[in-house]
Amino acid sequence: MMTAPKITFIGAGSTIFVKNILGDVFHREALKSAHVALMDIDETRLEESHIVVRKLMDSAGASGRITCHTNQKAALQDADFVVVAFQIGGYEPCTVTDFEVCKRHGLEQTIADTLGPGGIMRALRTIPHLWRICEDMMEVCPKATMLNYVNPMAMNTWAMYARYPHIKQVGLCHSVQGTAEELARDLNIDPASLRYRCAGINHMAFYLELERKIADGTYVNLYPELLAAYEAGRAPKPNIHGNERCRNIVRYEMFKKLGYFVTESSEHFAEYTPWFIKPGREDLIARYKVPLDEYPKRCVEQLANWHKELEEYKTAERIDIKPSREYASTIMNALWTGEPSVIYGNVRNEGLIDNLPQGSCVEVACLVDANGIQPTKVGTIPSHLAAMMQTNINVQTLLTEAILTENCDRVYHAAMMDPHTAAVLGIEEIYALVDDLIAAHGDWLPAWLRR
Repeated sequence: MMTAPKITFIGAGSTIFVKNILGDVFHREALKSAHVALMDIDETRLEESHIVVRKLMDSAGASGRITCHTNQKAALQDADFVVVAFQIGGYEPCTVTDFEVCKRHGLEQTIADTLGPGGIMRALRTIPHLWRICEDMMEVCPKATMLNYVNPMAMNTWAMYARYPHIKQVGLCHSVQGTAEELARDLNIDPASLRYRCAGINHMAFYLELERKIADGTYVNLYPELLAAYEAGRAPKPNIHGNERCRNIVRYEMFKKLGYFVTESSEHFAEYTPWFIKPGREDLIARYKVPLDEYPKRCVEQLANWHKELEEYKTAERIDIKPSREYASTIMNALWTGEPSVIYGNVRNEGLIDNLPQGSCVEVACLVDANGIQPTKVGTIPSHLAAMMQTNINVQTLLTEAILTENCDRVYHAAMMDPHTAAVLGIEEIYALVDDLIAAHGDWLPAWLRR
């Protein structure tokens, strides 16, 4: 009889995310008896997650055990799977700092977790700790697979495989499968009828093919129908979460111009390019419905909702949840049982996309089975899409080089090359902004940045 896996969750104080991932896990027959090791530095939030996970486990009829840890290495001991989901510096103080300092310098942001000064600072805060996890994994669970959910995804994943190439890891996001569901909703069709092929970089992958199955069993290109729905005003539909600030206009406008639909949301995409957020251009903000400061607003709302949800979960006798769209349990099940699955993951570009830099981090379909996570070759993607991705990869390349070599200059160069930042600020203004961000973050950043 197969032994039960050990699943370690680093950042387990993120109770709602833990609930979604482990809710999926406990409904997998092969994973029901898993040992779940919860790790967080915040003992109060760790205990809250423990209460929720225990109720989840009991509600699903799972028979595994739960252990709680504030010591990372102890939590990782003999793990088979390591789920990583945390935010170094949190919303307060670090995310607030990223937004407020940039705003003082005349640079508006929407999310600031992937690219631009916000993404760069987040990477500098985060990568050293991801490396410490890799160090511990090499020592106490060298065969484990890391499932990384931490942004900025591309820079984090790249920095880990560059320094720790023997660690088995994949960067995970829900934008590919999430956007497919969103487009199906916009067209009032069943998401299960969709078939697609997607490729690119995290938060800037495109559906190279997007089709739906029709009554006779054949597949037809969905793009003409999608474009017609947008031009007729039938798409996009209102935000499924009731967020009136996020209207999804940017992506549909980019679809009209490029001929392909991008996977990440409009509020994200607006700050990856030079076209949508400019000083004195309130007309662009209004036309494309760009939600400035969206991430801080969302954090405040989610924090309030989280306290309410937590109290409900703590007093509930059972916690029954619908399956999430996250890939984690699918990957674990496929690796553990050998039952094949296909997911979209962020991995090293080793001959996968020919016209993006080799060694960069790309998002492609991956076959997962007992042989591991096996990325699939895409070949050449449309040149205009590759050109747009390259502008983002430039930033990722320089930031990754900065932290691997402890080169302060490359941090400034990364900010200079950011499309949105370069469209708004002059070169001296960019240097002054980075100076102020480094000073404001202080000890949250690596010591070599303050030499």
